[in-house]
Amino acid sequence: MNKKYLPSVVILYLNYFIHGIGASILSQQVVKELLAEQWGTGDVMGVTAIAAALGLGRLISLPFAGPLSDKLGRRISVIIGCMSYVIFFVGIAFSPNTQVAYLAAILGGIANSFLDTATYPAVAEIINKYTGIATMGIKFFISVSQLLMPFFLGVVAGTSMSYLTLPLVAGIAIAVLGVLSIFAPFPTIEGTGKSESFFNNLKNANFSLESIALILIGFTSTATFQLWLNCAQTFGKEVAGIASEEVSVMQTYYSAGTMVALVVTSILITKFKQVRFLAIYPAISTVMLVLVYVTKTPFICYVGAFVIGYAAAGGVLQMATAVVNDLFPKIKGTITSLVMIASSLCNYTILSAASKMSAENVIVMNLVITVIGVLLAIFVNMRYQTLLEKTETAQ
Repeated sequence: MNKKYLPSVVILYLNYFIHGIGASILSQQVVKELLAEQWGTGDVMGVTAIAAALGLGRLISLPFAGPLSDKLGRRISVIIGCMSYVIFFVGIAFSPNTQVAYLAAILGGIANSFLDTATYPAVAEIINKYTGIATMGIKFFISVSQLLMPFFLGVVAGTSMSYLTLPLVAGIAIAVLGVLSIFAPFPTIEGTGKSESFFNNLKNANFSLESIALILIGFTSTATFQLWLNCAQTFGKEVAGIASEEVSVMQTYYSAGTMVALVVTSILITKFKQVRFLAIYPAISTVMLVLVYVTKTPFICYVGAFVIGYAAAGGVLQMATAVVNDLFPKIKGTITSLVMIASSLCNYTILSAASKMSAENVIVMNLVITVIGVLLAIFVNMRYQTLLEKTETAQ
């Protein structure tokens, strides 16, 4: 990596530290209870329905965010993403009702889209010898912030401030990062400024069944960790009997598992093909979800949080994105959009469905989708080498 890009990499990763707060703030039980009262949703699952709007915002913007990143460069997309996140954080903190909160969440999804389609390609272009490790670094910073989430909430509670102080501080921080990104150096990539539209890129992409399966893994892998992240604390409290003041500790175990996975996997993918983990990790998640559903105890919820954090949120989506980028090197921004569209479609549809279900049924739905992800990954692994050879021949 060229040392002159080090400040840019730091800014890009710190954006995802703040994103980790944005992605999980609506899943914290104490925050959900506060917002349910502020917005008049009636129960905490109504806040989950607002969280689903993050996926809707991503769906709206991803078809444009990817080509814009390829055409105008990564910097513009990073700035748009940061500024949109400022509106999201402020909107969540001050929303008087679900309508305003829903619009703020849509903007949060738009922010996520622009950051994703700029940052995933950018870190892969800067750390080009280890693209898988570069993209998993994004998840590492998300996990660090989510690991610290109970601590952040404890600090806010200890100073007698509202829990909604946290999104305000996050909004200020990402605004500063957005300003810094204006001056940070980004690599100039051949072809930037000449990108076709999203749909023209799709028309010329020559997708195979294997590549479609990889994109669908963007859906299934997201479902596994998003359903857990947004609904597991409710399951822990209502079904397993964990006290309200203790249930947020599940977030700590979840994030710790994710961080361990990122370190371990970063080492393993230097020795084994990263595509292998697309099947192995969801299989581990499947076993853990079965144990959580059958046992229903506080202990198994904490163990499950760590294991799901490791196996589901520990880089599967990022590795799938890196693999697809390797297969479509000329349209990285657009192909990243496709994976993230699948992820966003999951976030919107699955969380919307979960908001109308019991916590136990959410676990069952999660289990079914995760099994489908395992089957898709097995198919990809069986055919991956052939697809990679075709890509290399075409270059």
